[in-house]
Amino acid sequence: MGNPEEETTNSKPISPYDAALPTEPLLFKPSTSSTYPSPPTEEPAQPDPGQFLQISFSYGPRPFKDLPFLILFLLLVLCTFAFGIFSIFHRNANYSNVSSFSYYSNSTSCVQDTSFLSNSNWVFGSSLFLSSRSSLWTNLIWTLVITLILSVPICFLLLFFLKHYTKQIVYVSLPFFIIMPVFFDVYWFVACTLSSSCSDSFPLVYRILVLVFVLLIVGIIVWIIVVNWHRIELTVMIIGVASDALSRNLGLFLAIPLLTVGLVVYYAPIVVFLVFARFNGKIVAKESNGEYTCVWKQDSWVPAYYTLAILTMLWSLTTMVEAQVYVISGTIAQWYFSKDEKKPKRSIRSSLRNAFGPSSGTVCLSGLLICAVRLVRAAVESASQEDAPGIVNLVLRCCVSALLSTIDFVNKFTINLAAITGEAYCTSARMTYELLKRNLLSAVFVETVSTRLLGGVIFVLSAVYAIVVCAILKGVSDLGVKEYIVAAIAWVLLLIVLGFFVHVLDNVIDTVYVCYAIDRDRGEVYKQEVHEVYVHLPTSRNNRSSFPSRTLGV
Repeated sequence: MGNPEEETTNSKPISPYDAALPTEPLLFKPSTSSTYPSPPTEEPAQPDPGQFLQISFSYGPRPFKDLPFLILFLLLVLCTFAFGIFSIFHRNANYSNVSSFSYYSNSTSCVQDTSFLSNSNWVFGSSLFLSSRSSLWTNLIWTLVITLILSVPICFLLLFFLKHYTKQIVYVSLPFFIIMPVFFDVYWFVACTLSSSCSDSFPLVYRILVLVFVLLIVGIIVWIIVVNWHRIELTVMIIGVASDALSRNLGLFLAIPLLTVGLVVYYAPIVVFLVFARFNGKIVAKESNGEYTCVWKQDSWVPAYYTLAILTMLWSLTTMVEAQVYVISGTIAQWYFSKDEKKPKRSIRSSLRNAFGPSSGTVCLSGLLICAVRLVRAAVESASQEDAPGIVNLVLRCCVSALLSTIDFVNKFTINLAAITGEAYCTSARMTYELLKRNLLSAVFVETVSTRLLGGVIFVLSAVYAIVVCAILKGVSDLGVKEYIVAAIAWVLLLIVLGFFVHVLDNVIDTVYVCYAIDRDRGEVYKQEVHEVYVHLPTSRNNRSSFPSRTLGV
């Protein structure tokens, strides 16, 4: 009756899922009352809901988190701008007139020759300007402008079809994953064989090797599609749900590009500072084989400033990317956890305010981790290209790559949960891990299959657009072979714009996935249509296989 162990055993679970799970609740806080037995006359105590933190969207004011990283970031930016302004006012105007200085043995210094007139060569600039008005440049500029204008309705049309006709879009695109590379491969082989210049540059043996190599890659793509065919139908439904969520928050298509424009504007003065930093130095005499020449010598602080400015730009880039993810996650989460079907008011504005306000330190920390991972991975790849011998180097590279992939994966869902709860980075990372582990959800499925499928769809769509552009150029211009260059550039531009669309939709998929996990954890259903789809997600019965599988590239 008064035994606390029996009271704990007979207590009811908080949610219907907790009864079937062997793990403890999220962020479980052991009660201190278990040290002192309760009086025997009291009824058995029910579990206190305050014993663990209920995960839900935080609508109210949020406290500032991870402030040291925000202060560090602001200090880095302040130093970059301060030394940049100093470089402008401290510049040496003689940087471009080094050739006008001569060494005089009497004064043992470099002196400017007053008879030297620094004349700028305008001939090359004029010729470049005139050449830019050629037919090639005119067609290229018009093609890119039209492509950029058409990319906006193409994105909205793609979103509409993904929302209402997801299965048809995916199943129509799948054959093109095979047809397009085979067509371009065979077309190149025939065109190169018929062209005398190409056939002379590439002998028949090399052309056959390229043809067979591309066909082998196509065969691998077919094998991947066949093996993962059972996942495609579920992925189609997940993409449809995410497209519906994105269509209800179309303001993201305006907010996210504006953030990118803001980053470009922020970069502009730093680039100017880097240019003017080169002008800080002096002209000195340099001895070479007994002869003295006048050369430019930079100040000793200039290389350090270049390092500081480049690191600041890299950290700012990754921070802005994480801020975009934060805004997307916060906006979609507000829509998800709204009981009615109406879109919450000012959801994007509140997400922006949280991202650049109370959670700015968390965003900076997340960006710093991503920046560090990218730099270390680049260093590892650079070292692997040097072919350093030894099994130890190979093992170290594998371990580092596994660690970096794990950090990438954990950070991916951490920033989503931080946008929902407003918690600090480390707390959000722990909550994310326990949330997914306790609910036995496989995050790998959502992350990999949908991203690759969407990437294939936009690749096919942009390739079809490039073919149409090439056909139009053949009919309205006489560029000849250059029309393929124009069509290829238009293809790249549309692919970049559609890649931005996929980036936003990917983050929507991740956010809806995390929101579903929170619903499952709390035993609630906010969006019935989401549960009807995500309930079919494969569960991982081995708790330790959920996260390391991403590390191994599964």
